[in-house]
Amino acid sequence: MSPKLLSSLFEFKAWADADLLSALERVPADQGVTLRGCLHWLEHIHRVDSLFQAVLEGAPRPFDSTFAEHTPDLERLRPAMLATDAWYVEHVAGFAPERLGEVLAFTFTDGDRGSMSREEILLHVLTHGVYHRGNVGQLMMSASLAPPRDVLAKFLHAREPARRTAGPLPTAGPAASA
Repeated sequence: MSPKLLSSLFEFKAWADADLLSALERVPADQGVTLRGCLHWLEHIHRVDSLFQAVLEGAPRPFDSTFAEHTPDLERLRPAMLATDAWYVEHVAGFAPERLGEVLAFTFTDGDRGSMSREEILLHVLTHGVYHRGNVGQLMMSASLAPPRDVLAKFLHAREPARRTAGPLPTAGPAASA
């Protein structure tokens, strides 16, 4: 994966996380159970992001578990999540392609040993976040709340509106229905 694509994907992740955190600010007070469930999954995303950040930095593990004993409130979780997202955006900006294949050994929170390349770690952080933001979206929908549209195409077109008018429209074929 190219460093340019990695940068764009981590910018997307930061955008999607911030959008979802903002949407949770609007959850009605009578939906407290839904909000706690959403925060549970967002805290999990944050912990996994932070744990792999420590692996990438060669730093001590910041958590002993990928799940918090108590669900945090939005006011505490938001700045922590946004700071971790900002770290990843900065970390991958201008990343040297030759470093992506470097394999790092680490110990998971359950005590099992593992190793992954830097590129695999970064891809895991991205896909793990997408998966669990989907969990949060499902929780919101089950409570008749509209989750934000967490899609890369929306992010790319919001960031670069000229993409909406670039090139001719397809008239036939599989790409026309994408």
